[in-house]
Amino acid sequence: MGLRKEDFRMSYWFQDPAIKGLLPLATSTSIKGLVTFFNMPALVIGSNSLAEAFMPQPSIIDIFTSRCITRRSFFVTDAFSEKFAQKLSTVLATAGFTTVVWNKALPEAPIDNVRACAEEMKEFEPDMIFAVGGGSVMDTAKAAWVLYERPDITDLGQVHPLGLLGLRKKAGFTAVPTTSGTGSECTMAAVLHDDETNRKIPIANGDLFPDMAILDPEFTFSMPPELTAGTGLDALAHAVDGIMTPASNDITDAMGLRAIRLIFRYLPRAYRNGKDREARLRMHIAATMAGACFGQNSCALTHGFGHAVGSVFRIHHGLCVGMFIPYALQFYQPVTDKFLEICDELRIEGTTPEERLHRLVEAIRGFFRELDVPLTLRELGIREDSFNDRMEELITFTLEDIDTFFSPRPITAQQCELVLRYAFDGRDIDF
Repeated sequence: MGLRKEDFRMSYWFQDPAIKGLLPLATSTSIKGLVTFFNMPALVIGSNSLAEAFMPQPSIIDIFTSRCITRRSFFVTDAFSEKFAQKLSTVLATAGFTTVVWNKALPEAPIDNVRACAEEMKEFEPDMIFAVGGGSVMDTAKAAWVLYERPDITDLGQVHPLGLLGLRKKAGFTAVPTTSGTGSECTMAAVLHDDETNRKIPIANGDLFPDMAILDPEFTFSMPPELTAGTGLDALAHAVDGIMTPASNDITDAMGLRAIRLIFRYLPRAYRNGKDREARLRMHIAATMAGACFGQNSCALTHGFGHAVGSVFRIHHGLCVGMFIPYALQFYQPVTDKFLEICDELRIEGTTPEERLHRLVEAIRGFFRELDVPLTLRELGIREDSFNDRMEELITFTLEDIDTFFSPRPITAQQCELVLRYAFDGRDIDF
């Protein structure tokens, strides 16, 4: 018998006062340098990598099938990416796998959709789960995996980073991204949508890192230009905030800085020509590197604000978080000069840190113009009266978002409102 909807009343781990107190301590400079963990899935990268990954190459096959005793694979996908899941399913069938393709994943990974997916998993009893699609598909698959492995968990809102869930007793997890932005293929997080409260719910745990990620640029060729730009900006926000957060380290910085360079070089090419094989491959790699950058620690204000705006006004995640990059960098400036490392990577010169930040922000805005993406909340299509009416909600969602906790500069409710109003009109942050 399936669990009832009332069994899933949501509360959120990031609202717990104890966790709120632990996070700043755990990411402080006095603590974070003592021990650093860095987790990554096994990566298979390149065109036609699906076929090559399952050719007779014992090292890859051993990684993939190490927990596949029954060889039953469950594919989570959506209508857009189903053709790729079917392609992989066919390859696996030749290796003796029994497969099911569940193609009902929805945008933003609504909680009810996750539960429906988990029920199908429980009925099929797979020992390998595949997420084939964009960020929402991978987030849906991760959360459903939790419910499949841990039927005792009835409140996904309580899946937090402290301790481990004990997954992989039933199934392993392989991610096959079909967009280049989310980075979920190499993070321990998933972002769900609670329709009852109309807010984004991040869940995170070390067990949610996939076992393997397959990065095949062929799967991104059919992305339209608008989606290419939006997902690419998500990757850029991951890299920028992953570098700027106090929880960063030398390894994540290296990943993030290289990702930024690749995104600036190859995203415009992929946007202009979706069949540009090199640009698609480099963007796939950049998105994964950016995911590794923030996936070991967190994002910060780009996602704190972006999650709030995206939830309230139902605007594409990548456009929301990307738009806040210049404003976040300007807000961080009074307490950190780490943005200078980004300037160095992009060869942005200047006589003072302030001048270099100004030129960096202008370079980012010019980059956005190349991609025809909005620079302000007004340009995102938000009406001013609606913006004012929902201001309290926007502030609450931003301040309670887990990514906001990782801002290098703590933000107050008053400052939060000011940033939102400045971002609505496109004014530079001057406080």
